[in-house]
Amino acid sequence: MKVNVQTHHVSINEDSRKDIESKFEKVSAHFPQLISCDIIITKEHGEHEIEVFTNYEGVRVSAKSNNAVMYPAIAAALKKLEAGLSHRKGQLKADLHQKPTSTKPEIASDIIQEMKLL
Repeated sequence: MKVNVQTHHVSINEDSRKDIESKFEKVSAHFPQLISCDIIITKEHGEHEIEVFTNYEGVRVSAKSNNAVMYPAIAAALKKLEAGLSHRKGQLKADLHQKPTSTKPEIASDIIQEMKLL
């Protein structure tokens, strides 16, 4: 999985960038269909805001987190992303199951015609 890290008003060194990329690489173990993940790290007013975007099975999944410290914000965004991906995975599996069909007629006149009245 390709991890793109962008920063605004904050600078991170190469070791931090690799650490962030390795955390998000672990997500690809559970969701091998992921091709890329975009991470935007912004610092405004002393708060780190982390935004994560990815596409999973044709749907854009995103997560956002804020914290005064960067690494807990990244961990929270990662947790939210995993929750969103597992929710989407559950939706896809639910669509595979056969939906129950109604065997009863829906119109009242059809019900009366099926009754054997004397």
